Amino acid sequence: MLTQFHYLILSLILFFIGISGFVFRRNLIVILVSIEIMLNAIIILFASISYYTKDISGYIIVLFIIAMAAAEAAIGLSFVVLIYRRLRKIYSDEITFFKG
Repeated sequence: MLTQFHYLILSLILFFIGISGFVFRRNLIVILVSIEIMLNAIIILFASISYYTKDISGYIIVLFIIAMAAAEAAIGLSFVVLIYRRLRKIYSDEITFFKG
């Protein structure tokens, strides 16, 4: 039987995988995937808390996070495509065109 502690551990593992991908990777697509992994970890956490406390407010927050993740993916990937078309690079440390 899975308890809330198991979901908490799964959520923490996924969140730290996302943080490490965000901090240590240079590819913009991998950075966006890392952000998605972190958002999915938060979704698992809120859904498990809502399930075990029998409260619907966690599920409502989950729906907002899913909508935000979809918008982030669409906008982020469009920025990556525009940057690649302009500079032919998708590595974050090589992109210096947008600095002020």
